[in-house]
Amino acid sequence: MMGRGDGPGAGAAGGPTRHVPVLLAEVCTALDVKRGGMFIDGTFGAGGYTRAIIDAHSHNTVIGIDRDPDAIAGGTALVAKLKKRLVLVPGRFGDLDTIATSQGHESVDGVVLDIGVSSMQLDEAERGFSFRNDGPLDMRMEQEGPSAADLVNESSEAELADIFYHYGEERRARAVARAVIETRRRQPFETTRQLADLIASLIRQEPNGIHPATRVFQGLRIAVNDELGELVRALHAAERILKPGGRLVVVTFHSLEDRIVKQFFSVRTGRAPSGSRHLPTTAAAQPTFDAITRGPIGPSDQEIARNPRARSAKLRAGARTDAPAQEPLSAITMLAELPQTAERRGGRR
Repeated sequence: MMGRGDGPGAGAAGGPTRHVPVLLAEVCTALDVKRGGMFIDGTFGAGGYTRAIIDAHSHNTVIGIDRDPDAIAGGTALVAKLKKRLVLVPGRFGDLDTIATSQGHESVDGVVLDIGVSSMQLDEAERGFSFRNDGPLDMRMEQEGPSAADLVNESSEAELADIFYHYGEERRARAVARAVIETRRRQPFETTRQLADLIASLIRQEPNGIHPATRVFQGLRIAVNDELGELVRALHAAERILKPGGRLVVVTFHSLEDRIVKQFFSVRTGRAPSGSRHLPTTAAAQPTFDAITRGPIGPSDQEIARNPRARSAKLRAGARTDAPAQEPLSAITMLAELPQTAERRGGRR
């Protein structure tokens, strides 16, 4: 399970924390935080990026957004300390443009998104994100709505196989889904260990490889929280709210997220090849972004040594042009959705 980083250090809220923001220096450079302005931290977490943005310029202000109630509660001390320079809003980053306008800002100077689950969520067994420590099979970032246990115990075999394969990139998705169905007939799944042990009995762990349950847990977490759909909505929301010259910086942790961000910037900077498999030919439109990075920026060896969870991080960034925002890209919307199998269309599989 990939997280945004962990380790000892000074916390953004004024005390020690195990959360370390990934690619912090690179994010600040791409955002150009030293120029001063209004920024949105769409994945506030423990406030690592927010603290760095605030510290970079005396006139910097931040709207911090997080869908996790624990993150919002944990940031109250920082809000009090920074007074009017930080507003913390519970919500989804897919709505970041409407959240900004509700706070009185028709445009902003920068948006940063750190996609995926945070270290605090991974490390708290009661949240059910990780198989490393036994806990309830939950995974809900907002702590409400259907949980991972609901999904595992109520979905059809075809639906589970699609989630494990397309969101988790698990090659043995069908075998795992079949075993889940057979097992839950005897006893419903309630804990992370129940599911992890079942998967480990089916998939052999390679020497020095990831835990056999890693990909299945990733797929479930993405499905429970609609993470890829939120990412797609956030990219388009950032396009709408950024002023000309404003920066969009996105840090991803696995190939599904990075593929969406890469395709978005490819189209919006005018670099996408026409008629590609994912990006069908459309009428040429004026680019809405200029590329800041010509490829993904990854962590240094030193950062990986300090924080192993940073090893898969990739940063991509663009600067907003003065072209009007375009309609949402159906091509990347499709990348965020499960394919419609025959069973889920109402037919026979």
